[in-house]
Amino acid sequence: MATESVLVNFVYAHNVGHAIEALHYAHGYHLADPDRRIALVLNKKTPVELASFCDCVDEVFEVEVDLFDGDFDAAPALAGIPRDWDWVVGDLRGTQDVQRELFPGLARYYDTAATHFRAAKGTGSAGLVKIGPSYRPHQELRLNLPRAELDRGAALLGDAPVKIAVLPGGSAPREYYPSTASWELILGGLAEKFPGARFCFLGKLDTGDGRTGTSFGAGELDRLRTAFPSVAAVDVPLVDQLGALAACDLLISPHSGFSFTASALGVPWLALSGNRWPEYYFNGVPFYSVLPDRERFPCYSMFAADPDPVDEPGGPHAPSMSQARFAADLPEIVAGAQLLLGDWSYPDALSDHFQRLNRRFPDWSTWFFAIDGVHLPFIS
Repeated sequence: MATESVLVNFVYAHNVGHAIEALHYAHGYHLADPDRRIALVLNKKTPVELASFCDCVDEVFEVEVDLFDGDFDAAPALAGIPRDWDWVVGDLRGTQDVQRELFPGLARYYDTAATHFRAAKGTGSAGLVKIGPSYRPHQELRLNLPRAELDRGAALLGDAPVKIAVLPGGSAPREYYPSTASWELILGGLAEKFPGARFCFLGKLDTGDGRTGTSFGAGELDRLRTAFPSVAAVDVPLVDQLGALAACDLLISPHSGFSFTASALGVPWLALSGNRWPEYYFNGVPFYSVLPDRERFPCYSMFAADPDPVDEPGGPHAPSMSQARFAADLPEIVAGAQLLLGDWSYPDALSDHFQRLNRRFPDWSTWFFAIDGVHLPFIS
């Protein structure tokens, strides 16, 4: 019998987290039928090299997409990708009106892809099991890094009793991430609670190369590095950053695409939740999202207008990323780290997260999304 082929046509924004999403779906399709040939289509500016760390992916195709250009001609980008597959599944966001209006170039891409690809058995949206190829949800994706990178990361971190990875900020404007003063407060609280802890700073400074980089400045990183026992894996190749992260006991960061890699390496994530999006990727590894008080620190605006920023000595910041917010939540941040550095289980983390979400955001089930519908059993 010929091997069945599945093309996961997962083209969206180029943030690291969206590549992890695509790999998660590819993994689920592979586990449902390990004899399948699985191929991915990703935004060219996405870190497509992540696919090389997943045995479930046989081929990767890169397409250059201008998400905001309503006149974007996607045909040349698709020309080098074979047309014939048994199944073609896309990113559900490519069919959503709000996404298509926000990203007209994305709409053009998916409309062109619908005519380019020929699916012998059918089409669907990634992860939806009612229409499309068989799929195993709720599986735990793990990146298989080369031994050399794992050894290099372990050597970088050394033998500190507690190793905490820190991603100070993602690629959004600087106001969406904690100020340097807020980070000094947070890391000071963790250093006091865990004597001898070593912090490993991660990130890629923005170089204008088209890939996502942190809006956190080099001077800010230097200030933090001089204040705390630390090492850095900043501006090194992605695989080296992942090797350093894999050697850590915990990642602390605001919501960012790169943070999605933590669970794919088996590293717990302490998320400083807030801004536009809640955490929605749960991958079998304990986590703790420190949820803001929405009345004091508005957040989760999604596609609506952002709340007015808060003026602070270090510049304006989103309310949920303000110094007042982190001063209020510092005890919970430290307590969350203590849970994750203990023997807290993934089921405990899930149950606790949705209980807290229900208490703080009673309407959460009307706007919340999670990959593979992980949240659905917690909706009462």
